[in-house]
Amino acid sequence: MSNLPTTAASSRLQGVESPGTQQFLTFTLGGELFAIPIEHIREIIEFGGLTEIPMLPPFLRGVINLRGAVVPVVDLAARFGRNSTEIGRRTCIVILEVEQDSQMVALGIIVDAVNEVLSVEPGQIEPRPSFGAKIRADFIDGMISLGERFVIALDIQQVLSVDEMAALIGMNPHDELATAQA
Repeated sequence: MSNLPTTAASSRLQGVESPGTQQFLTFTLGGELFAIPIEHIREIIEFGGLTEIPMLPPFLRGVINLRGAVVPVVDLAARFGRNSTEIGRRTCIVILEVEQDSQMVALGIIVDAVNEVLSVEPGQIEPRPSFGAKIRADFIDGMISLGERFVIALDIQQVLSVDEMAALIGMNPHDELATAQA
């Protein structure tokens, strides 16, 4: 898998588009399309080299060594309350940067497949629904309209809230998960 442009590079790409256009990385998870704003994405890597850690909840699949840094990896399907992701030929880990206590923290998410980068006009983004989605509504940033179908744009700060994940596993968010980034 190849690396995506860095945040600075994606800003340059946005400059050639109309004002207000946002770029999203789309990916498949359990047969559904999801999107994340490209400014949160650090890189995409092939699935492999995952070290499982005992006694973690199913949504925390383990850690990877990313150029000497320990990066926790979240199984996004399991985080959404679904079955764990089955590893296939196109399964990959998307490395994201999320803000935690005014610091950027690297976290990986396992997805079935990365699809494409979409340039989205503001008029293509509908507000999140109040009901009917298969995931909690607070995880949804909006619904990207692509003709007859929608792509769920995730609020990555909510999906990967280190504080919430730590509370779910009964630990202090400043313990292993957060300090693994140091």
